[in-house]
Amino acid sequence: MSVSTTLEKRYSARAYLNKQVPEALLQSIFTLAQQAPSNCNVQPWQICVVSGTQKDTLKGELMKAVMSGTPPNPEFNWQPQYHGIHRDRQFGSANALYSSMDITREDKRGRQMAMVRNWSFFDAPHVAFFTMDKYLDIMGAVDLGIYAQTLSLILAEHGIANCMQGALGQFPDPIKKALNLPEERGILFGMSFGYADEDAAVNATRTDRETISNAVAFFN
Repeated sequence: MSVSTTLEKRYSARAYLNKQVPEALLQSIFTLAQQAPSNCNVQPWQICVVSGTQKDTLKGELMKAVMSGTPPNPEFNWQPQYHGIHRDRQFGSANALYSSMDITREDKRGRQMAMVRNWSFFDAPHVAFFTMDKYLDIMGAVDLGIYAQTLSLILAEHGIANCMQGALGQFPDPIKKALNLPEERGILFGMSFGYADEDAAVNATRTDRETISNAVAFFN
């Protein structure tokens, strides 16, 4: 499948089959993802892939933290609020998601419970956490974004769905404890992945893209 076709077909999956990706295929995919470019070839990413019983245990700890009312304590700056057209697009994305799940705007509890599913990894068989040394700040975040997009496309090429989740960087403490991560390493975001449940209504969600005339300027 070409890169163009992969981009056209890829979507953020939020429901998965109870079927793990074979270990050999995971090794192959993550080996290829190492070809992702980075500033000065620094390769700052440290990826933690969690599956099986350890994933289930971690899910329980994360859900406990979220449902306890503990406020988020991200290690990187997730505080900026969207304004203007960016906020409009955020609302449009949320509306597309909740509409596919038949959750009305007035159903606040339904929306909250849909949001909480982020920390159960949407019941995906695998989750990847994208971590880096905290001092790298914005430069490292750029490289991790490039790596994550590369990984996402390779997964999609093999018929493996995924969903990138900023939410998985908001409660780092249970994750760092479970994975024994040092204090100097920060969790930027995460990605749930596996084989999509194509029959799930939530996986019918699609979002719009801005026209090239509003997104790109060509100069000669």
